[in-house]
Amino acid sequence: MVSRKSLSYVLAVTWVAKPGQEEIVAALLRELAASAQTEPGCTEFRVHRSLDDPGRFLLFEVYQDAAAFEDHKQTEHFKRLVLDEGLKLLDRRERQYYEPL
Repeated sequence: MVSRKSLSYVLAVTWVAKPGQEEIVAALLRELAASAQTEPGCTEFRVHRSLDDPGRFLLFEVYQDAAAFEDHKQTEHFKRLVLDEGLKLLDRRERQYYEPL
């Protein structure tokens, strides 16, 4: 886990969709990115799709601090798009936390 003293809170998240769920996951992630970018503590939220594996997605997220990330997890769009809809469509989700040097 990243130090709570960081100036920003950075995540690199990989989502791997179950076979046949790739386009649904892509649509959910587009909506999630658009919603997350409106959060006051979110400074960047970008979603990328693998050129080699269309079921693999990379989310790059930057928050002002750990508290802003915690706020993100409490939003309606996170709960609906990630917890209620997204996770059940995935084979795997991996999160890595970073801090600026």
